[in-house]
Order: sequence, then structure tokens, then C-alpha cells
Amino acid sequence: MPSATPLLVAGLCAEWCGTCREYRPLFDQQSQVFGERARFAWVDVEDHDEVLGALDVENFPTLLIARGDEVLFYGVVTPHAQTLARLVQSALDGDLKPVNDPALAGLPQRVRSAI
Repeated sequence: MPSATPLLVAGLCAEWCGTCREYRPLFDQQSQVFGERARFAWVDVEDHDEVLGALDVENFPTLLIARGDEVLFYGVVTPHAQTLARLVQSALDGDLKPVNDPALAGLPQRVRSAI
């Protein structure tokens, strides 16, 4: 059953990345579509390197979807609004299971602290 806790949807990108610059308006648009059900955050990983901790983002755009401290998705996505919308809706519907990767521990909280 889906939770009432808003999702954290974070785009982990870099200003120098042309794909990220093109993706940002689509990302911001989806923020409006999902409203209060999801908190969208755009994080420049070079300006906020403390967010990543030991993680290294090698490909862009990288997306984090979390509910509370549970990471539901972490990975590179195609920079399309439909892909983002589908992932966020799947998380809202409870269809994404928590990612069991110790390297991601604390990432949602670090993102929240940076925004």
C-alpha cells in the first residue's frame, strides 16, 4: 500500500552537462504535475559534493527517488519527462521496492540537508 509520506525526487546533475541543462525544464515541469505528493530537488553534484559522500555520479542525469530514508530508485535515466513521470508514479503506487545498497545509506537525508 502506498504511503502518504511525500517522495523525494532528486536530479543529481552538473551545470556543465548539456543534457542536464536540457533536462531541467522537464524535471521542473514534473514537479508541478506531482505537486505535494513529491518534493523535487535539483542538486548540482559539484556545488554540493557533500551530498554524495563516497558515491560517485559518473553519468547524467542520475535520479534518486526516496520515501523517508528508503531509496526506491537510484540510477541514470533517459532525459525524458515520460520516463520521470512513470518512475515517480510507480513509486507513488508502491510498485518500487527499496534498493538494498549500503552505499546509498544516508543519501536521502544528505539531499534534504542540501536543499
